[in-house]
Amino acid sequence: MITGAIKSQVDQIWNAFWSGGISNPMEVIEQMTYLLFIKRLDELQTVKEKKAARTGKTIESPIFNPYQAHLRWSQFKLLGDASSLYTLIAEKVFPFIKTLGGEDGQSTYAAHMKDARFTIPTPALLAKVVDMLDAISMEDRDTKGDLYEYMLGKIASAGQNGQFRTPRHIIKLIVDMMAPRPGDTICDPACGTAGFLVAAAEYLDKHHRDEIYRDTESVNRFNHDTFHGFDFDSTMLRVGSMNMLLHGVENPAIENRDSLSEGHAAVEGQFSLILANPPFAGSLDYESCAKDLQQIVKTKKTELLFLALFLRLLKTGGRAAVIVPDGVLFGSSKAHKELRRMLVEEHKLEGIVSMPSGVFRPYAGVSTAILIFTKTNSGGTDNVWFYDMQADGYSLDDKRNLLAAEKHECNNLPDILARWQKRDGEAARERTEQSFQVPKAEIAGNDYDLSINRYKQVVYKQVEHDSPQKILAELKALEVEILQGMEELEGMLP
Repeated sequence: MITGAIKSQVDQIWNAFWSGGISNPMEVIEQMTYLLFIKRLDELQTVKEKKAARTGKTIESPIFNPYQAHLRWSQFKLLGDASSLYTLIAEKVFPFIKTLGGEDGQSTYAAHMKDARFTIPTPALLAKVVDMLDAISMEDRDTKGDLYEYMLGKIASAGQNGQFRTPRHIIKLIVDMMAPRPGDTICDPACGTAGFLVAAAEYLDKHHRDEIYRDTESVNRFNHDTFHGFDFDSTMLRVGSMNMLLHGVENPAIENRDSLSEGHAAVEGQFSLILANPPFAGSLDYESCAKDLQQIVKTKKTELLFLALFLRLLKTGGRAAVIVPDGVLFGSSKAHKELRRMLVEEHKLEGIVSMPSGVFRPYAGVSTAILIFTKTNSGGTDNVWFYDMQADGYSLDDKRNLLAAEKHECNNLPDILARWQKRDGEAARERTEQSFQVPKAEIAGNDYDLSINRYKQVVYKQVEHDSPQKILAELKALEVEILQGMEELEGMLP
């Protein structure tokens, strides 16, 4: 976990940007991203040099040649003159980043960095930020990742078209429930800052480290072929790419792609696991949307189109865990009903976790759910597992203060994971409990309504009230007491 000291250092850097004339949170993130990227390149070069020295071989795929040593973080940070530092980074280091290519001639990072702009306005601010970043120890992989997540958490306003960050603890819950495997090809078609892909990488590193680092082929697969992300926001692509790099994934396939457009309709059946929180708001013109998605579900609503997209992108047998607004579960339009029918009848709908409306505050107050299904093209739904999440470990107001995580009434997430992992034994649970199973036939009989409120039984506690006679007697006694008090006060007056 990131320490209070490092948080304080990041806060100081943030304040330095603010007072230095950059107040847009995304611009601050971008500029810090570029500097962290430059610092990371120097670290990677140092690792290559140490390996070469240890093996007695030449440096494998060096990032910097001997004539570019002055472009390395460890060298230019020693410059005492702020103006010289500014000129070097703006005119030499930054252009150098844009020319970098991977082993295939073009890395994901370089592709997204081509459009990058260096906007730190003054030499004094740059020198100050370089010194501050250099003072933060980022040798530990987890520290780098946590530091970056903390920075991303400072983006306090929602984007347009329903885009906002998914809380990291919700992402971790979803990834833990899906338990990615080393053979998975993982995709987030609306990846933003790549939070789901980062969490999946962390899960694989923690639970399957020996397998993913078993040999060169396994390492290459992890770094190049496992993770795929799409987004059409160039800023998000740069931030997401850096987020993956700082979490140890060298070259994920993060692409500039409008997932719903006709131009990318040919991409299908490629992924074994989809993790996503697609945009909720907005609608598209029929003309701009992929025709094959319109064939699956005739609608303009982006949340329904994304569900159709997930079914198209998944391999047969592929799994998905995605966040949807509650309206998807009970909407009465023809498109809503048809999509739910397809999930239940033509594929295997496995689970629905209903989340309280405060989970996405302060960005939005919409109620949401986690939808979990497997693409089969041949049915397979027997029972659907429901869970009524009532607490996620944080207050459900705009402040989102951390609560006592070990108490179930404050944090349901450990219970959700435990019950999900043993869901085959949940059939005997009553509908009054937080989790239970509902047979497919009952769901079909309810017009494929997937709202938990349709199936959960509410127990009303009997409350006994005092009789009216007793209440009146108590009121009379209070009046007598009040009158006595008033008489005593009157007696004290001169």
